[in-house]
Amino acid sequence: MKVSAIIPAAGSGERFGEEKQFKLLSGRPLFFHTLKLFLQSDYIDEIIVAVPSANVGSTHRDVLSMSAGKPVKVVAGGTRRQDSVKNGIDVSASDSTLVCIHDAARPFVTEDLIQRSISACEFADGAVVGIPSKDTVKFSENGLVKETLDREKIWLAQTPQCFHKNKLLQALYYAETKNLTGTDESALMEAMGFSIKLVEGDSNNFKITTKDDWIRADIVAVRQAQGTVL
Repeated sequence: MKVSAIIPAAGSGERFGEEKQFKLLSGRPLFFHTLKLFLQSDYIDEIIVAVPSANVGSTHRDVLSMSAGKPVKVVAGGTRRQDSVKNGIDVSASDSTLVCIHDAARPFVTEDLIQRSISACEFADGAVVGIPSKDTVKFSENGLVKETLDREKIWLAQTPQCFHKNKLLQALYYAETKNLTGTDESALMEAMGFSIKLVEGDSNNFKITTKDDWIRADIVAVRQAQGTVL
């Protein structure tokens, strides 16, 4: 299977307060740390990064300096995450059969997670990395608890999320016709009834969303540079 990795990095950073994908972590933009793992992966054949349209040229110049011969493309992202993913698929290699999507703000993904998420697609239409919930989960409405959910059945989704490209395209077209917006690509695949395999993730594969997350990421990056076991 030929695999195209897509890294959506076109967010405005409203919750974080700035475009965190370009904020320096250990001296390099955040998304560079994420990109590095996919450049090093033997399971990835090409990488497509979706960034704000104003950053396409500068980002393309920067990523070429670290591509090490692996094809890397930079495209303008869309208003929504799924639009950025669709823009990435549109420029992907015609013979790629799988799409592996990973958040730019998850810089501590591992080769093992990439490999297992790809391999799981052999038995399903797609695969999602996630971690089982350790906490009791409450369903609420208007600030009141309506139900306590069975945490044994609750998983917290991460990325990578990998899908058969032709089936993901079907889900994206379906979402467009039905005016659906998904919080991730799996939600759009689920709406089409596709089978999605769960792959157990890693607590260090966290997404940087808040300033506290950034502090945690800075600590992890320093420890990795020092060779400290996490």
